[in-house]
Amino acid sequence: PQEGWPVAGTAEHFRNWLISVRTDKVVMPDSHQVERTVITHMGAVAILALDEQDRVLMIRQYRHPVARQLWEIPAGLRDVAGEGLADTARRELLEETGHVASDWHVLLDSYSSPGIITERMRVFLARGLQPADSGYQRHGEEKFLETAWVPLADAVAGALAGKLHNGATVQGVLAGYVASLDRRSEEHTSELQSHHD
Repeated sequence: PQEGWPVAGTAEHFRNWLISVRTDKVVMPDSHQVERTVITHMGAVAILALDEQDRVLMIRQYRHPVARQLWEIPAGLRDVAGEGLADTARRELLEETGHVASDWHVLLDSYSSPGIITERMRVFLARGLQPADSGYQRHGEEKFLETAWVPLADAVAGALAGKLHNGATVQGVLAGYVASLDRRSEEHTSELQSHHD
């Protein structure tokens, strides 16, 4: 079956630097048409930054649409033309936490809310963390961020208890936990093999 359904017409209602809002007339396989409102978005990245003790570097920031301060993993928009996703993640980690990382892996890709918005999110795993140069200063909204090191198991428990509310954070924490289990399993297997050699 075809992936995308044809669009018979579209009307844009709003556009600014971040999003646009439009209504599409979508032609279903039986030729009937339905209206779908679409918010376009440039996309974003998020970073699950783990230290040697498997603690997550988290930030607490104000989210105006929900009027709450939320604990999250660092994240940011793909708002620099021509910048690769990994470079965006490195920049956001530095801007929001003042840290750099030497080891980067892709954890997962997802759509934030595919029923309404085009936003795609790539979550990276960053290890080999260290503070940036001592003179680094956070700017703009970032200077109001609070940071904390949270054991990964506690972050998982918080996600499952409904205490973490940001989708990328919940996904990143859970995927990071699964990846850490896989890593421990591989390390255990290699230890067993070395004892048998």
